[in-house]
Amino acid sequence: MQRKSPYPYTFVTPAAVVYTVLFLVPTVASFYFSLTRWDLFDSVFIGVDNFVQFFKEPFLIQGLVNTIIFGFLTSGAKVVLGLLLAVLLTSGLYGQGFLRTLIFFPVLVSTIGIGLTFAELMHPTRGAINVALEAIGIEGPGWLTNPTLALFSVALVDIWKGVGLATLIYIAGLAAISPDYYEAAKIDGATRSQQFWRVTVPLVRPATITVVTLSLISGLRTFDIIWAMTGGGPGFSSDVLASVVYKQYQAGFYGLSTAGNVMLFLMIAILVLPLTYWLNKREIDL
Repeated sequence: MQRKSPYPYTFVTPAAVVYTVLFLVPTVASFYFSLTRWDLFDSVFIGVDNFVQFFKEPFLIQGLVNTIIFGFLTSGAKVVLGLLLAVLLTSGLYGQGFLRTLIFFPVLVSTIGIGLTFAELMHPTRGAINVALEAIGIEGPGWLTNPTLALFSVALVDIWKGVGLATLIYIAGLAAISPDYYEAAKIDGATRSQQFWRVTVPLVRPATITVVTLSLISGLRTFDIIWAMTGGGPGFSSDVLASVVYKQYQAGFYGLSTAGNVMLFLMIAILVLPLTYWLNKREIDL
């Protein structure tokens, strides 16, 4: 009987060790510590009290709701704008190479840097945006100081930063579509609009699944741009789950903050996995 060579396992083992140490162990530990009241030296098991406390605090619930709004708003906008920009930038437009670079450039810039920059640009009195609006006779709103607008203002900046990656993925998806489909559609008398809805949208579905998955996960776990632009304010109006967790950790509520992390993990899994499964299933059905 021929013995199996251990040679392939030499490639798998380092990755498995890193994955176990950096992901599996911290994940299991987080689930345990979310059920305790702990500090750096001791922990006391308290069951689900941290989760009960979480749902009793209105500002924690608001952070959860804001997270869902932010995640779906930014991911939906990136899908729509990314596809439209990709179609535009593959249509033979003059200077489309430069425009591709221009749209993708924000993806390469630090999120914290972009957040701090737009925090200044959106300042209610000295910000360049409101100064420009005032010059044409329009009173600019408090982009980041109005509780109603703060979260949506940050979402707008996040969309601007992330739409370049979505556009790039869609450009790759469009490049994979054979021109024969469009030729056949033209022969059948399809208009440009009909070609877009009947040819482009269905055949670019794999790219759509990728964009939806990446942007939704990114939107649900966002923290850096929120913290750089508003710090979760004014009040708790733009707090998301990640910023709430950070504030609880700063305040010394380690068990509560760990419970928030576990809830964020579960929420991403509950929302993203069924959605990705449904999108992939529809692709197979097509």
